[in-house]
Amino acid sequence: MKKAILALLVVAAIALFFGMGLDQYLTLGALKEGQGRFAAMLAQSPVLVPLVFFVLYVVVVALSLPFATIMGLAAGALFGLWHGALLVSFASTIGATLAFLASRYLLRDFVQRHFGGKLQGINEGMAKDGALYLFMLRLVPVFPFFLINLLMGLTQIRTRTFYWVSQLGMLAGTLVYVNAGTQLARIDSLSGIVSPEVLLSFALLGVFPLIAKRVVQAMQKIRK
Repeated sequence: MKKAILALLVVAAIALFFGMGLDQYLTLGALKEGQGRFAAMLAQSPVLVPLVFFVLYVVVVALSLPFATIMGLAAGALFGLWHGALLVSFASTIGATLAFLASRYLLRDFVQRHFGGKLQGINEGMAKDGALYLFMLRLVPVFPFFLINLLMGLTQIRTRTFYWVSQLGMLAGTLVYVNAGTQLARIDSLSGIVSPEVLLSFALLGVFPLIAKRVVQAMQKIRK
């Protein structure tokens, strides 16, 4: 009965999110268009505005909604690199942990039924490398971000281990995306797109998975 009620609350939260039209604000166009207004709001409420963004980010990740990437870019554009990275790092990890817990205690049967085929690979990786396997998945996501959260909920990994390994493993990617967002905020014309800072930031987006893959391969060799 409790699981059914919690499941209904999750569905209601998702319906409310889209019903209120919050998704329309999570686009690049809306970000650029509302940047001036947001800056004014931030100046007026320097604590409340980041707090609202933080909570919204946690909700988006916890409900596995497809807006985490754009919100990572938005954090850089709206708060700057270090402040934005701090918000995203903790919000994404807390949201991922909530999804992990929901999978473990609420959605176990659903996850097993729909994604059970991928669970064998996760279990084998965890049996071989333990928490290091989760760290490597966070660096090089073989599975989609939301799926890692859900599938890990069906393993024996401790919640606190899942949390700190996820936060550490996602930190480099967080910095890359938030940094790209800081440059995106500065693009006001076509000439801005070809500025060295913007080109470098988006080049990092492209090469980061390759660098992370090399790091993972090196770690695997050390383990052997």
